[in-house]
Amino acid sequence: MSDHAPESHLTETLESSESVFRGRFLHVKNDMVRLPNGKVVSREYVVHPGAVVIIPLLDDGRILLERQFRYPIGQVMTEFPAGKLDPGEDPLACAKRELFEETGYSAAEWAKAGALHLAIAYSTEIIHIYFARGLRAGDRKLDEDEFLDVRTATVDELLAACQRGEVTDAKTLTCTLWLQNVVSGAWTLPWQPA
Repeated sequence: MSDHAPESHLTETLESSESVFRGRFLHVKNDMVRLPNGKVVSREYVVHPGAVVIIPLLDDGRILLERQFRYPIGQVMTEFPAGKLDPGEDPLACAKRELFEETGYSAAEWAKAGALHLAIAYSTEIIHIYFARGLRAGDRKLDEDEFLDVRTATVDELLAACQRGEVTDAKTLTCTLWLQNVVSGAWTLPWQPA
């Protein structure tokens, strides 16, 4: 799947850019772009600061998950711990902070697995995927407007929940692919001490 041939015949080039909305968290833009055939069209998209997601591995083989109400879709979702990057924040530092704040756990070892572009048709959001192991429990420090439950599950329980359609969060589904391949030994990780 890795083809390094020039792809200029697919590339769109920026003609002009307009800021449509700027909130505390998200920024909506409308850009006019020139297509490879010369036609100029509009591209509306959301500028997102980026985020991290953590796959926390307990010593007994179980994993940590969260249950959290997500207002835009109006339901409680099962997810891996995650959070957005602060301006200029290193993704690994963010992962360590988010894991501790949301679950109370800190990890002895970390591994960067990869990245996920969550909604490529309409958002710049990139989520950096990390594994954490050697977990030590502590007191979590949720933000005052953050409400979530921390749960544990086996890998098989998570896979079954995905198969039944009970887990539909895209980042958690992608992380489950990573988890399945790491646990099977098909994929290796660059573990490093915290």
